[in-house]
Amino acid sequence: AFVEETKCKFCGKCATVCPCEAITVVKEEMEAKDDLTSYKDIWVFAEQKKGQVAGVSFELLAKARELSTQKPNKVVAVVLHDGSNAEIEKQLISKGADKVISVSATELKDFDDLTYSNVLYRLVKERKPEIILCGATTIGRALMPRVAVMLKTGLTADCTGLHIDPETGLLIQTRPAFGGNIMARIRCQNTRPQMATVRHKVF
Repeated sequence: AFVEETKCKFCGKCATVCPCEAITVVKEEMEAKDDLTSYKDIWVFAEQKKGQVAGVSFELLAKARELSTQKPNKVVAVVLHDGSNAEIEKQLISKGADKVISVSATELKDFDDLTYSNVLYRLVKERKPEIILCGATTIGRALMPRVAVMLKTGLTADCTGLHIDPETGLLIQTRPAFGGNIMARIRCQNTRPQMATVRHKVF
């Protein structure tokens, strides 16, 4: 007997039911990561177009503020822009951010997934946020998967619910699955940051 590799999902069921015990499933161990306790703060990627912050970013700042009461963390807004709106940092503080990381350059005027992902990746590697939230917008769906791959961490897309597990301190990310028939609750246990995109007008 043989396993058809193109159809194998690595579930391991074949090994448990094989009457001859001829199948062995070998999974590679995940590469060792940094000390997970060194990751702090909840980041919200503040999406902007022409200097105007997207509404979903304000929703996420409010949710991040709520999460920070469940697990003490600072709420940090991250905005990449061209500097055309001099009030953008004050606006983000007024909407719930404890701190704003503002990167301003003419190259950041219009969204480019490669440029934005490289900037965000460098910020994350340097400052180590525990959680990153972003709107599930056209920009968020282009940016966050690329950053997650660069960081070798997980990403839950199109979340409809977020809360902190009181026992583990992990972010529980809820999203519809199987065509909306069930609600999946997802945890990112072994890597950081914990990343999620959230649908507009959920919070």
